Formats: sequence, structure tokens, C-alpha cells
Amino acid sequence: MSDLRTLADAVMYEGYMLWPYRPSALKNQRRWTFGCVFPPAWTAFHPDDACLMQTQVLLESDPHDVEVTVRFLQDGVERSVGRGPFAFESLAGVVDVEVEGQRLTVRIGNTTPWVTDTREEALTHAMCSTHTLLVGGRFVSATESDCENIGTWPVLVGGDSMLSAPIILEDHPRIAPESPGDLFDGGEIDGLLALNILALTDSEKEEMRTDPRTRAILERTESLTEEQLWTLSGYRLERG
Repeated sequence: MSDLRTLADAVMYEGYMLWPYRPSALKNQRRWTFGCVFPPAWTAFHPDDACLMQTQVLLESDPHDVEVTVRFLQDGVERSVGRGPFAFESLAGVVDVEVEGQRLTVRIGNTTPWVTDTREEALTHAMCSTHTLLVGGRFVSATESDCENIGTWPVLVGGDSMLSAPIILEDHPRIAPESPGDLFDGGEIDGLLALNILALTDSEKEEMRTDPRTRAILERTESLTEEQLWTLSGYRLERG
């Protein structure tokens, strides 16, 4: 379960804050988001912003034994829900679980009765970085089944778990052992980002400290040793 949760956390915070990790940066004011499940009224006028996500998998064991957990960010706040309807402030939805033979289907719907004219406002009533954790079964790889997945892709993790994420991963993904921690930007190289962070001005670092998660990135990067920096860049520091 620890490997599954670590991977799920990495998925959840992918894109949470991008280089240069400052809230005033344009790309952090208008964030590119993925795995979002929007209010249906917004989807009606913007069909590319879906109000439904579906995970479908095949099992070699009893699908009724599977524990289903859906996790997402709501305006930067972590949320975790199980089967059935749920409601938080300014957000409502439902997780429907259906079993047909050896096929398990999980549908995540946003039922928030909210109408707005701007996408930024719609995002505050959306589930972002939505992903599903399935635990307690002998799962068939999605590459070997004819299941229908909408806005997500399930991969095997460990012996009895699957992570269904809004980004394409291979079965049995893992976090690079050299990585000292989350940087929220899977499209970049840890070593390059670390050097860029160290090169920030004092005022830029102060702004980075205003968010607790980016402050943790800054403090972790500033504490890296020379050997760790070389390792992140793909080199090994030889001592003679």
C-alpha cells in the first residue's frame, strides 16, 4: 500500500506548482490541469472539460472484494472518498461502482449544480488530478483487456493493487530512487530544476516560501549536498 500511495501522491500533485515555483508566474496563475471532473453545466457548453471519469478493469478474483478509493484536489485541498455520493463545500459528486461478471467499473461524476462563465471559477467546483485506487484483487493488465476507460488509465502496482491515473503510465511504475522529493513537474529533470532553484534571487525565494509545499521544495533543495546534486545530474562523485 505504501508504494501505491506514494505513486498516487506524485500523480495528485503533478502540476500543482511549476517552475519557477512562484504564484505570480503566469503559468501558475492559469494552471494547466489534468484529471479534472467539472460541473455538468460547464461541460454542457465546454464538452472537452468532462463531468465524468470512468475506470474499468478485469479481475481473476472476485470484484466485490476490491476496495475503491477516489482521490483528488479541490482548489488545492486533498480529498478522499469511497463509494456513493459525497459533498464538500461548493462541490458534490458520486462514485458509482458496478460489477458485471469479472468486470469492475468505477464511474466518478461531478453533480455540483453550479453555473459560471469562466473556467477559473469552474475549476474551484471541479475535482482536479482525480485518480482511483483499487486494492484487494488479482487484476488483469489493462493492456490485455478490452475495458473502456474514460479520462484515465489503470496500471498494476504491486501484487493486488491498481492505480487509475489521468496520465499514461506503464504497469508497475516507480519513483526514481535518486529523486529527493516531489517537484510537481514530471516533464523536467530533478538535477536541472534543483540548479535553477538554487539560482533564484532572494526575493524570488521569499515568494516561493509563501506556499508550504514550494517552501518545502526550496528548503530541501538548499540542503542538498554536492554529491546529491551530482547524482541528480546522472554523475557519480568519485572520492580518492
